[in-house]
Amino acid sequence: MPYLALVFCTVIWGATFPATKIALAQVSPFTFLFLRFSLGTLLVFGLLLVWRGILRCERGDLRMSAIATIFLFVGYATQTVGLRYTTASNSAFITALYVILVPLFLRRFDRRTWISAALALWGLWYLADPSVTVNPGDLWTLICAAGFAGHIVCLEKFTQRSEPVPLLAWQMLFVTATMGPAMAMESPEASQLSPTKELVAALIICGVLATAALALQIWAQKYVPGQRVALIFIMEPVCAAMLAWLFLNEQLGPRGWLGSGLILVAVLLGSVTRVAPSLTALDRTSGNDHQRKADHGTEVRQLPMGERGIPR
Repeated sequence: MPYLALVFCTVIWGATFPATKIALAQVSPFTFLFLRFSLGTLLVFGLLLVWRGILRCERGDLRMSAIATIFLFVGYATQTVGLRYTTASNSAFITALYVILVPLFLRRFDRRTWISAALALWGLWYLADPSVTVNPGDLWTLICAAGFAGHIVCLEKFTQRSEPVPLLAWQMLFVTATMGPAMAMESPEASQLSPTKELVAALIICGVLATAALALQIWAQKYVPGQRVALIFIMEPVCAAMLAWLFLNEQLGPRGWLGSGLILVAVLLGSVTRVAPSLTALDRTSGNDHQRKADHGTEVRQLPMGERGIPR
């Protein structure tokens, strides 16, 4: 089920590319980001009121959400700004570099993971066919890849220490608060905020569906390692290309189909990899105690993954 949830997230992330590109023809980047995250925040807190959910306000939840928000803000802000100056294909290819950055940040060097990442990047090269010249949009998007990689790493660690609901709610609130001053600096005109059908559709995709996808991602990362999440998310450009073909009449040539096939092979190869988490000193100590108790015939209770060596 977590893998299916991440696949759903990938489809939604892919849909946000053409949606954002269309919206940027009307509104400036931070104005659109403020609108989409405001809508998402209202949705999250509205559901909490309807379900009478209690939102925890503990210092640990606030601290972890604030740290994750920094990377989330960097990722979305630089990606959206970059889309104004570079092509969608260049943006998709450069953003997908988080597939390489996530295992680097986590210091996990599994051979099959690297083979999968290499195949995926090879496929993305054929799919996106990026230009050789580098423009400011490409550089902004390169920062975006690092931001999203950092966010995936944060979620892997923080979802073991907190619950998904407070992590989602506080992140949405914090990122909306950070987008507010950025939008004010742009001083958007009233005509930009006109509720055209293009803007409304983009806000539904990016504000409602993408918020649901973020909630599913936070929940799924309690069970799926960060680098495998990155491999699943590399299908995002494939979904973006398919949706652009369906709704924008963009054609996918032979190189694109070849790239899509390589990406699917990479994802399948990565999904069957069993990732063994590295043992920390506390894990090794707990394991030694477990073995000593077993040797003396003492009953040992096997703890779930979230309870072993990680404070709740």
